[in-house]
Amino acid sequence: MSEILSADIPKSRMSRVTSILVSQPKPTDEKSPYFVLAQKYHLKIDFRPFIQIEEVSAKDFRKQKVEILAHSAVIFTSRNAVDHFFKICAESRIEMPADFKYFCISEQTANYLQKYIVVRKRKIFVGQKTSQDLIEILKKHKEEKFIYPCSNIRKEDIPVFLEANEYKYSEAVIYNTVASDLSDIKEIKYDMIAFFSPSGINSLFANFPNFVQGNIRIAAFGPTTAQAVRDAGLILDIEAPMPNIPSMTGALEEYIKRVNKGK
Repeated sequence: MSEILSADIPKSRMSRVTSILVSQPKPTDEKSPYFVLAQKYHLKIDFRPFIQIEEVSAKDFRKQKVEILAHSAVIFTSRNAVDHFFKICAESRIEMPADFKYFCISEQTANYLQKYIVVRKRKIFVGQKTSQDLIEILKKHKEEKFIYPCSNIRKEDIPVFLEANEYKYSEAVIYNTVASDLSDIKEIKYDMIAFFSPSGINSLFANFPNFVQGNIRIAAFGPTTAQAVRDAGLILDIEAPMPNIPSMTGALEEYIKRVNKGK
């Protein structure tokens, strides 16, 4: 955090923050850290998804010529992937074999499988949170034939690993990530915007091609999002997660405590 607020940052970028646009859906939990943050620091926090998910029909999926039951294991990196994978299975009348293996990027994703299968009767392998954690698990299962269901926009790390190490696998696009229509927003008048994926940055410029950052602070969650901010020629003010601060709300609070102090 000290690097973000170093002396070479113009003082204008350290002005008080009173409003934040979060590029995600509004939390349904009344105890969300965002609501706590807003109340604690008297902030206006609005939520608006910058991206949306469009399903791939079973008909379009078949055009990819990927046979799900020709595989012995599936790699899940998100709940969206879980939902759309099982939707394709249902539409194609595919019943997953009892010995099919599930490799999940996190405990949260693994628990979400309960929506579709009896978890205690299945072979499930779980990473800590990151793709690299999951890759370490995949290294122990090279004998499997994996299917990797994903979006039309996805990270490169897992496919690159599988390809480089000559794993048997198929990549299947089961949903599309597209820019939301933000045409009802005439102008972005917030002190800060929080982004969570490179797709969110793409959506910003798709909707506001003449966007000028000015004194709008930008927060990014994850290294790929942070890089997308820089690649777009924008100033990155907050990068989360940070050491000892794993959440976006924690990083936002740390920044706000400093720039709003005594103002």
